[in-house]
Amino acid sequence: MTQNIQGPSHLPAQVQHSALLQLLTNSLILCHTTPYLSCYDVLNLGATSRAFRYLVHHTPQVFRRLELATVKAAQFDIDAIDHGGQTWRNVRVDESLTEDDFYSGPLRGIFSNLRRHDILRDVQVLSLDGLSVTAELIHDILIDPSYAVRILSIRDVRNLNERKLRASLKYACRESRATGTPKLKGLYVFGPKDVAPGLLSTKPTVPPTAGVALTWNNKSQKALTADLVDEPEAWYARRGQQFPRRISSEWAATLIDCDGVIAFDAVLCTGPRHLNSPAWGTVSIEALDAASDPASRSVPHYGVATHSLGGCASCGAAPEGWTVWGEDRFAAARDACERRTSNSSSSDIGRFPLLAPPPMHSSNLKAAMCPTGQSIKSRLSSLSSTKQEKARFIPRCFDCIRDRYCASCCRWWCENCYLGPWASGLGGRGGATDTEADLVSNQPSHTPGVSRSQDLPIQGNGDYTCCGRASCQTGHLFVKTRNSGFLRDISARG
Repeated sequence: MTQNIQGPSHLPAQVQHSALLQLLTNSLILCHTTPYLSCYDVLNLGATSRAFRYLVHHTPQVFRRLELATVKAAQFDIDAIDHGGQTWRNVRVDESLTEDDFYSGPLRGIFSNLRRHDILRDVQVLSLDGLSVTAELIHDILIDPSYAVRILSIRDVRNLNERKLRASLKYACRESRATGTPKLKGLYVFGPKDVAPGLLSTKPTVPPTAGVALTWNNKSQKALTADLVDEPEAWYARRGQQFPRRISSEWAATLIDCDGVIAFDAVLCTGPRHLNSPAWGTVSIEALDAASDPASRSVPHYGVATHSLGGCASCGAAPEGWTVWGEDRFAAARDACERRTSNSSSSDIGRFPLLAPPPMHSSNLKAAMCPTGQSIKSRLSSLSSTKQEKARFIPRCFDCIRDRYCASCCRWWCENCYLGPWASGLGGRGGATDTEADLVSNQPSHTPGVSRSQDLPIQGNGDYTCCGRASCQTGHLFVKTRNSGFLRDISARG
């Protein structure tokens, strides 16, 4: 419900005579406008007059979302101190200055000023993307009670020691932690930082003599802008690889330690090879290892999902099932009044990934995880009478889709339908047949659950596979030879 700041009668006299102040006195308009302004602009607005200062500094939700990537004072444009013995001449470094003080100095100075003006306690969504952030600074945000950050974004930051960060997260989520801690509930750390719309529309200055180069640069800029603006939503709409870089396997243990406490922009892989999978024990791991590439046989007990998949190209499902927004994983965990228990309520933290960008007008964790077009109250959407298309995906790590995933068309084959390229004599989908050569056409099959030869994958270059469909734009024909578990390209023959 919309509320006025202390009521119009308690505001200074200037407020009564200013149309802008009268408009911003409406807390709903003020709190939905300030997230689109930088912190620098909001502070300048408060410095214009006493009335604006009163309005800005006495409305807690004005600084609920703070993005420092565009603040000049937060930039760290100095290289490392030691360049192979070269003397660092930019700044005289005090002997007592630690590495953390040096690299996190700009941000700590900003936080000190915000704390002095009683602004830091109101910040609930904090974005530090692309800045110089140390693990010690993140530790302070987790532990220091002066911070009230609920959602933190540290994507593409510099000078971050991930090993120390994982240790801080493990300590903050320990079982013996104090009640109500940590305040942080969501952490963006794996994905790329968001591209500001203003940066996409800027035109670079090019000499007038570069006519041809300028033309092609403008075309490339327009194409890049269109791709970034029209990019599908991660996980639920965009299939395939979700992150531009590999994620260390050590992060899987951190996600387990933080399960139910802190959500990330990635989730654990639910493949049947992992202990956390609902399908653990339903698929023969020995048969998969015998039929898989030697590089994919040493799958860790837990893994971070890096790919979002649809249903299997053959059966349309997966052994572990789908991750569906609005579906209760612990349907039986209810009390006598059919209400979800506390354990069931916290299951969403760790099961659903945080979606970029961080929410603009809320610090609610479900608002950061909710897919576009879905209800934040996921349990009500599942019980709604109106038929709404469910947002769902299958999270998998790279090790679980090796030799069974096509990087071109994002089709894949589950463990129930295809054991692997070395499944000769195992009776699996990848096993050899008695036919000398089975030609595989590149006409797709639209009948889920029907085993047809054109749905069989092939072994690729060790990292990816190619199914040979027309949608892959390969135009190749493949042959499956006797006593081999993979298909061989014969399209080069006359």
